[in-house]
Amino acid sequence: MIEIHNLHKRFGRLQAVRDLSLTVRPGEVLGFLGPNGAGKSTTMRMIAGFLAPDSGTIEVCGHDMLRQPLAAKRHIGYLPEGAPAYSDMRVRSFLQFVARARGVVRINGVVDHALQRLQLEPVANRPIETLSKGFQRRVGIAQALLHDPQVLLLDEPTDGLDPNQKHHMRQLIRELSDDKVVMISTHILEEVEALCQRVVIINAGRLVADATPAALKSTSVYNRAVELELPEGGRYRSELEALPGVARVLLSEEQCHELLLVPEHGCHILPVVESWLAERQLQAQAVALSAGRLDDVFRRLTIEEPVAPQQEGVA
Repeated sequence: MIEIHNLHKRFGRLQAVRDLSLTVRPGEVLGFLGPNGAGKSTTMRMIAGFLAPDSGTIEVCGHDMLRQPLAAKRHIGYLPEGAPAYSDMRVRSFLQFVARARGVVRINGVVDHALQRLQLEPVANRPIETLSKGFQRRVGIAQALLHDPQVLLLDEPTDGLDPNQKHHMRQLIRELSDDKVVMISTHILEEVEALCQRVVIINAGRLVADATPAALKSTSVYNRAVELELPEGGRYRSELEALPGVARVLLSEEQCHELLLVPEHGCHILPVVESWLAERQLQAQAVALSAGRLDDVFRRLTIEEPVAPQQEGVA
């Protein structure tokens, strides 16, 4: 439903997006990640048709965004960063205005459904400027859904929501993904793991990873690592690093008895560590095989100079 090829965008001397190509398929929830200034919001604005690329092509549901902008935009629901709205309008009036602009039929029924779906009924007649940030965010998502678009572009959809509201929003996104493309730009990695079947990471405007969350986590230093809580753990560091299959041992700066044993690629070191503990007759408080961590992968990919991407893997 979304096809992007060789997208470039520059603001003066700043190259915001560099040769970005991406395909988003029907029924997919895609997490779009990157550090501040990586080009996420710029890319979302170009896909939504709010910003023209310097070069490259964008197709939405088969329509070229530059040649057929109105046809392409009919298929898009867009929640921009900050959820801008006419702040002096009341919530219901604002949604009715957007529905008319979108050419929605049976406006009142559609608006009532959106108010109910986003739990906005208690504030339906209040001016938007008087609402909390969380309610304003939900108004922004409601307007994006009014015309039942096939493509949803959500820039930080849960920003400002409390935990209960975030839970409701995640449930809604899961329901919507059954027959829509949902592209989410977010800094909340927990949200990505909970919602997304696929993750794209960009750094300095370039794609540096395109994979499932599980595939990304498998490249983490924490994948197949052993977390060990051992009194006076620091004194055993060199001995543990000499064990077969152990690449290195990291010692917690806050807790000197917490160690992380990083395996060599492909090695399962838990049995080796357990044997070593038995031989030394050491009573470790906890030994656990750790899964990979998405935050670790994100940091590694975004603090280094970006390189050529690998499809369905990490750079």
